[in-house]
Amino acid sequence: MRTLTIFLIALVAFEHIYFMVLEMFLWTKPKGIKTFGLKSETFAKNTKILAANQGLYNGFLAAGLLFSIIEKDNKTAIFFLVCVTIAGIYGAYSTKKLKLFYVQGMPAIITLIITII
Repeated sequence: MRTLTIFLIALVAFEHIYFMVLEMFLWTKPKGIKTFGLKSETFAKNTKILAANQGLYNGFLAAGLLFSIIEKDNKTAIFFLVCVTIAGIYGAYSTKKLKLFYVQGMPAIITLIITII
């Protein structure tokens, strides 16, 4: 793996660790409520378990990407980058928030392209 590839994969992985922390631990805090544009603190409390589950999946994505760096395995990296890309596309589509695609999907797509070439 090239240095640029490793750096970009790590960047996407750490981005998903950040998402995991936001969703699992900060969802009902002012930072989480503001970041996700939640309607109210009550809504945040009522959806806390769902958000934590979503955060756990983001953690798994990060773990897979970090594993691909440790193992120097482009195929594993490509698999997890495709998963992140699909999550970014679906997330933007289902929430009608294009910003989600730019924040989650675009870094994965750029990294995917660099990893493949």
